[in-house]
Amino acid sequence: MKIIRTEKIASKESIVLIAKKTSSFTSWIKTQQDKDYLKFCLDQNKKQFLFMQFPRWIFVHLIDEEKNMTDSLEDTRKASKKICDLVNARKIESISISHIDAGIDHVLAFAEGMTLSNYQFNKYLNKKEEKQHSLKTLNIVSPDISKGKVDELGRVCKAVFWARDLVNEPLSTLTAVELSKEIEKMGKDAGFEVEVFHKKKLESLRMGGLLAVNKGSVDPPTFSILTWKPEKAKNKKPIVLVGKGVVYDTGGLSLKPTHDSMDYMKCDMAGAAAVAATIYAIAKNKLPVHVVGLIPATDNRPDGNAYVPGDVVRMYDGTSVEVLNTDAEGRMILADALAWSNKLDPTLVIDVATLTGAAHAAIGKYGIVAMGNADRKEMEDLKVSGDKVFERIAEFPFWDDYSELLKSEIADLKNIGGRYAGAITAGKFLEHFTDSPYIHLDIAGPSFLKVRDSYRGTGGSGTAVRLLYDFLKNRHK
Repeated sequence: MKIIRTEKIASKESIVLIAKKTSSFTSWIKTQQDKDYLKFCLDQNKKQFLFMQFPRWIFVHLIDEEKNMTDSLEDTRKASKKICDLVNARKIESISISHIDAGIDHVLAFAEGMTLSNYQFNKYLNKKEEKQHSLKTLNIVSPDISKGKVDELGRVCKAVFWARDLVNEPLSTLTAVELSKEIEKMGKDAGFEVEVFHKKKLESLRMGGLLAVNKGSVDPPTFSILTWKPEKAKNKKPIVLVGKGVVYDTGGLSLKPTHDSMDYMKCDMAGAAAVAATIYAIAKNKLPVHVVGLIPATDNRPDGNAYVPGDVVRMYDGTSVEVLNTDAEGRMILADALAWSNKLDPTLVIDVATLTGAAHAAIGKYGIVAMGNADRKEMEDLKVSGDKVFERIAEFPFWDDYSELLKSEIADLKNIGGRYAGAITAGKFLEHFTDSPYIHLDIAGPSFLKVRDSYRGTGGSGTAVRLLYDFLKNRHK
């Protein structure tokens, strides 16, 4: 779907008006019947309603002025989902968004929510035209919003769609090798560099964690390096984003238990999708920031040669790890990538991963679990971006005491810390492998939605793309 800035509304074009309860609708509502209906809606405190003015429809969203800006903007995004459904039900192909009294932030939030609400993954439907949404174009009509702002929003939404598509793709068509090819396509489209290490290269580098997890698979692993380094980058040293790319996770020999714990494990590469899509958005919008993405990728299966509980694995940086649970595989492949990032001497490293059920159990789908040792300002700025795009950050403690739970009798580390504080011990395990300021984002809860969640949809949500884009954009203004 296209988002376009236009100067005026066509005479027969359907419209969304974003307004306040106190706004004047005299320019739009002419007949006495419509005036009576407007009064009824206002008296009943309705937030969304519509008028039929043949051949066009007028949809109205009233912003909530009683809430703080963060919650009010999120209400506007959610309202866009309701109106998007009404628009598609009426087979409307193009609609204009304008505002009365409401600020431009609400207009952009509505356009963002409506665009994201209109996403579909119909690739495998034989008769997809029967379920295809009619809406194709959003026209933003506001003298206060620049074309650049509208174009930027469109590119970020396209990046979220990339991430969702990758997460929704089944293993049968998205192995680790195919994931790297998709990332290369993204690089060509957006203009960032992609280098892919294949199995022989990984063996020569002795990336023991990634190779160990891959031992049970018939498909080879990959390690993709994504680089965006514009000439006028404001940071000399890169920021590194690391994404977990487990394209399917059975749990390995520590097989996942039922009920439905394995059914949607194609989503275990949502961190990799988020990192690739974030760099896509950054490159498309030509942000002056030097950023490198690292994506280790494999599936995790219980084949006859699979790594087993009790194995000791020598990691890329030489650390020996006692494997006590093969379903703690994400940290094994991320650890190698984090250790590899040390050669880049980054100013900040952020990993994104569907890492633990403990994070999901702690806060559900409502936010992202975060922790780290980076400067306090980095985490606070990340929280500000999280509130702005409503991908909120729940910061967990990162005390050194938790590292005690990872001590092994026969190796440098264990790959699990025990029953308690599972999300935190996973983060402490990863911290061991990076020498740089570090933030860990566990997106296990919101990355894949079994039930529709407003504009986030069902299936892959694209979580963390909008968060990281806003954070990196603001960090290097």
